[in-house]
Amino acid sequence: MNPALPFPHIPLSSTAWLARSGLRPLMLAGRSLLPIVQGGMGIGVSAHRLAGSVAALGGVGTLSSVDLRRHHADLMEATGHLEAGDAAKTAINAANLEALRREIRAARELAQGFGLLAVNVMRAVGEYAASVTTALQEGIDAVVVGAGLPLDLPDLAQDHPQTALIPILSDARGVQLIVKKWERKKRLPDAIVIEHPRLAGGHLGAAKIADLNDPRFDFENVIPQSREFLRSAGIEQEIPLIAAGGIRTHADIARLQSLGAAGVQLGTPFAVTLESDAHPEFKRVLAEATPEDLVEFTSVAGLPARAVATPWLKAYLKIEHKLQAVVHHKTRCTKSFDCLAQCGLRDGLPGWGQFCIDNQLAAALRGDVKKGLFFSGSGALPFGAQIRSARELVERLLTRQETLAPA
Repeated sequence: MNPALPFPHIPLSSTAWLARSGLRPLMLAGRSLLPIVQGGMGIGVSAHRLAGSVAALGGVGTLSSVDLRRHHADLMEATGHLEAGDAAKTAINAANLEALRREIRAARELAQGFGLLAVNVMRAVGEYAASVTTALQEGIDAVVVGAGLPLDLPDLAQDHPQTALIPILSDARGVQLIVKKWERKKRLPDAIVIEHPRLAGGHLGAAKIADLNDPRFDFENVIPQSREFLRSAGIEQEIPLIAAGGIRTHADIARLQSLGAAGVQLGTPFAVTLESDAHPEFKRVLAEATPEDLVEFTSVAGLPARAVATPWLKAYLKIEHKLQAVVHHKTRCTKSFDCLAQCGLRDGLPGWGQFCIDNQLAAALRGDVKKGLFFSGSGALPFGAQIRSARELVERLLTRQETLAPA
């Protein structure tokens, strides 16, 4: 951070892009930032390299907390061979928390005081509370929570009033619920991510696949409705709204700011950057995927999800009806720890996915196209199938470039 700059948390080059963009900065946690948030992507896609690099540009860089030990050879050597049991579960959970500490410190070093660093913790993961607490103790700037309603987040963060708390929601009803519940705990969200289920990747904020096209999720509805609720409650200026899902261009950002959003969140465009912590094959799969390659299905967390139709996913969907026909309550989990608080496969939940999400996401992280699950949002990527830097991506989003730049 340079206090001599017009925006101390935005480096000079990014300040120049912002000035030419005609876009408003994102005001969050007492900072003026680029209106660009890099979404959290697990397992390990958005670790310290990506999050720290985006923050260094003056935006919000987000670590995903899930199973970060996979980026640390010593932690995997100590825990990767353990047989299922209480001792293994304790060791793996401890390793993941240690990895989270390391990743936060490394991201902070890369950011050099610029931007804002966040940790995304899924409400659905088994170690949700421990991950939130560890990130807070490590001094993270913001905690972002999706995949469930984080009604208890203010309680977990009561000793950390300076840390920004940011829930991910998808409709105005969810916004009203969280704000009213949190108000009773004497805490308001510092921002709210409004994620569109029809456009985003990964786990989606709808009850079932049939709901993905419900107009209540459209930005044109949920952003003005949420703003009106906040205005009627007298807190509109205190809670910026951040739109997420399918955002790919400067025009997208300008349109969403005109609707009342303060900033935008992007996942897939950052997942395919040079700084992404995923394997090069992971980036290639996402970069080359067409709209026809994407498919919606029900995840093991019971939520709709969107991903690239890779050989594994195609094969799974062909036999899903058979797997659902034999769902039972006998544990079928092969993992040594509970990655999810509730799991369709482990807990025998009818209608929920019947596969091991940790296995498939770990395969994707290491670039295994045959076995991996590759989450992806909708919309053409800013650089097509090219793998470019986070810096080039942010510059493109802020400088109204519409023609694909040469590689």
